[in-house]
Amino acid sequence: MTTPRDNPGVLAPPPLIFLGFLLIGWGIGHLLNEPSMGLTTEVRRGLAFAFVIVGLVTEMTALGGFRRVGTAPEPWKPTTALVTGGLYRFSRNPIYVGFTLIYVGFAFAMDSWAALAMVLPCLVIIDRAVILREEAYLAGKFGAEWDAYRSKVRRWL
Repeated sequence: MTTPRDNPGVLAPPPLIFLGFLLIGWGIGHLLNEPSMGLTTEVRRGLAFAFVIVGLVTEMTALGGFRRVGTAPEPWKPTTALVTGGLYRFSRNPIYVGFTLIYVGFAFAMDSWAALAMVLPCLVIIDRAVILREEAYLAGKFGAEWDAYRSKVRRWL
């Protein structure tokens, strides 16, 4: 007899998905000998720094919400409570918003248009292979509580 899993069953850890797309984009850029973004080094570094810092602050703030309610943020572990306060009042996925900001920062740091462009297919995969699974899991586990939250808060921004 098998026991039903108590997690969303995502295919891969989301940070690895973001990293994979970033590296694929960077690799494509190198293979195609892509031109520079045309920004001065100082501007690129400034943009990279700003995006990474805002992304990290977003991540840490969102993770604090999980700690406050006592549930695991990792999508391969069981969820014991919904996080609906803090950044989760504005987005159902502030952690993925944070990952996206960090990704964009690294693409600027790498001076790679190809890496920057790969954020779009990355977000499609995150949405379809991770978020949809997480949301189905949360709907099954929390029912009306999840439906009420989902009806009030957007998926992304």
